[in-house]
Amino acid sequence: MESFTEAIKQLNGIVWGTPMLVLILGTGFFLMLGLRLIPLIKLSYGFTMLWQGRKAEGEGDISAFNALMTSLSATIGTGNIAGVATAIFLGGPGALFWMWCTALVGMATKYAEAVCAVRFRETDDNGMHVGGPMYYIKNGLGKNWAWLGTLFAVFGAIAGFGIGNTVQANSVADAMHSTFGIYEPVTGLIIMIAVALVLIGGITRIAEVAGKLVPFMAIAYVGAGLVILMINFAELPAAFGLVISHAFTPAAAEGGFAGAAVWAAIRFGVARGVFSNEAGLGSAPIAHAAAKTNDPVRQGTIAMLGTFIDTIIVCSITGLVIISSGAWTSGETGAALSTRAYETVLPGAGHYIVTIGLALFAFTTLLGWSYYGERCVQFLFGTKSIMPFRLLWIFAIPVGATAELDFIWLVADTLNALMALPNLIALLLLSPVVFALTREYFKKVSAAANTGT
Repeated sequence: MESFTEAIKQLNGIVWGTPMLVLILGTGFFLMLGLRLIPLIKLSYGFTMLWQGRKAEGEGDISAFNALMTSLSATIGTGNIAGVATAIFLGGPGALFWMWCTALVGMATKYAEAVCAVRFRETDDNGMHVGGPMYYIKNGLGKNWAWLGTLFAVFGAIAGFGIGNTVQANSVADAMHSTFGIYEPVTGLIIMIAVALVLIGGITRIAEVAGKLVPFMAIAYVGAGLVILMINFAELPAAFGLVISHAFTPAAAEGGFAGAAVWAAIRFGVARGVFSNEAGLGSAPIAHAAAKTNDPVRQGTIAMLGTFIDTIIVCSITGLVIISSGAWTSGETGAALSTRAYETVLPGAGHYIVTIGLALFAFTTLLGWSYYGERCVQFLFGTKSIMPFRLLWIFAIPVGATAELDFIWLVADTLNALMALPNLIALLLLSPVVFALTREYFKKVSAAANTGT
């Protein structure tokens, strides 16, 4: 086991080296420039489309609103609590700055993913709309690139069991044991049963649950975080100062914090940022491909909100609470660091907020990623593979709840990069299509506004 772990560590160092960071940030930056900053300029337009998307219009299986909620159900997970804390522990406060940068350019990436997903989606044997990187590679790039789509589907199917299943179950089980004294196997069993009840209904049931649960849990967690930040209002200027200064200068050892170089802030900020918002991984477009929508660009403007909400809002709340409370120098990491930060400001209540938030976030992530993995397996083996996959997914949950956390984080982090490679290559090659569709769409929107129609 030790030799295998060491091999994964070496692979992790390679796939998360300088080339990967350049590829992720570079692709997002290139798309943002090619789109002429539309993901930033049209942010309010995206929220308008999201509100209108509550009512289903066009071909698809779920409303445009629920497509984003399904996407957010997968992205708002342990990365928003444990992932942010881990990034700050390993990279210092400056890691939060690089998470922001990853999110801002990631909005363009997420936008392009959704545009391609809707543009090149298919209808399967069951009459359901399916899409994502494997389909826009196959249908957008042609037969010569089919192997790249297969590669993505293989990585996506395997990655799901790390990113969206065992990591989530493990983090919740650990938090429930430390807070409520519930043994890990019991937590794993409870989560397994709850997930199984939802998966029976497929994407329709997942979307319905996500559409109700995600807005509630996000607002509740952000609200609790804002209360803490208001209590710590006097510390916020210093917290922002630490984030900015340590993004470009090394963070010295302080208290239980071992110190971190600028490269560590960049590396772990980008890695945990991608882990949290999944921009560039190619996961979210699988959900957006099922949206009832008349236009790929319209869904793209909704999809880009996922990155904004996940990282710029939710992750920022967690990060600023950790830094402003001073807990980042405690030597704690992961969910324990987030719990310590909340408990420092709200004694007796903080650890309950983190634990309950973690449980809800992880539960919805298990649902969202089950759909992602299911579609990857379906692409590889056909619709007959759906039910066996669901059963395997369900039974993997209690296994993950009792596994070693550090190893799971390592594997999930490595699979993130392997999954991103085929998707980022495809987005770069399909960028002319995205740019053309975007120009055409907003030209029509502008013309309609000028004529008052």
